[in-house]
Amino acid sequence: MDLRIPEYAYMFGFLQADGHLARGQGQKGKLIAEINARDIHILREFQQLTPYYSSITERTRSTNVSELHHSATWTLCSLEARTIINELGIPYGKKSLSVKPPRTDFARPDYLRGIIDADGSLGWTAQGFPFLSLTSASTALAAFLCHYGKKITGTGRTISRNARDGVYNVCYYKETAQQLAAHLYYDGCLALAHKRANADAIQAWVRPAGMRVAPPRRPWTAQDDAVLVRLGDAAAAATALDRTEKSCVMRLWRIRSGRVAVAPH
Repeated sequence: MDLRIPEYAYMFGFLQADGHLARGQGQKGKLIAEINARDIHILREFQQLTPYYSSITERTRSTNVSELHHSATWTLCSLEARTIINELGIPYGKKSLSVKPPRTDFARPDYLRGIIDADGSLGWTAQGFPFLSLTSASTALAAFLCHYGKKITGTGRTISRNARDGVYNVCYYKETAQQLAAHLYYDGCLALAHKRANADAIQAWVRPAGMRVAPPRRPWTAQDDAVLVRLGDAAAAATALDRTEKSCVMRLWRIRSGRVAVAPH
């Protein structure tokens, strides 16, 4: 499974996010990926890419989300195949916190597209703006998207776990979503059909004439914090630091509430 080959890099990313490697008795075990039956075409692609016997089954069952859910499951039992997958970076059992990008050379856009297809979202916000996002419990995967996203779009993202469920939500909107989607979902790539269609569709969005472009975020430095604390007033600090008063109010609150540590002077 040479991850420098785009199709295998995509497949590996998808399985890291949406596959499950389970142990059985002795050397028995299986790799399974269960997805919505509308996307069964991608499982057939995985079957073609895998030089070991594997099966695809379908089932319909009741869930707490909908009365009937039609799913398709790809199952691979070969010990040799499972060993390859495991050594590349898919652990047995629960993996959401521990998965990380491969340690070997790999096709980065294809790997990341597999992650987005499995655990991400791509399309339109309720306000009609293009977006691309990833929800993941893995610090390494969230950080990789931020690093790669900045390389492609020039837009940085910082990550922190959602207080409600402890996962990361990395989001890109408008032009940055268009740029990243166009880079990841290039012509002829292996991808879920509906997400590839969404990646194409959001390219048609054009920023309305009156909509301003938000300036890039300026990180707070230790010197900025020292000035803010010394002045103790958001309005005065905004003038001294050439920042908005709102940003100074929020930063001062974070410092005073202990959410940001400031070095003593």
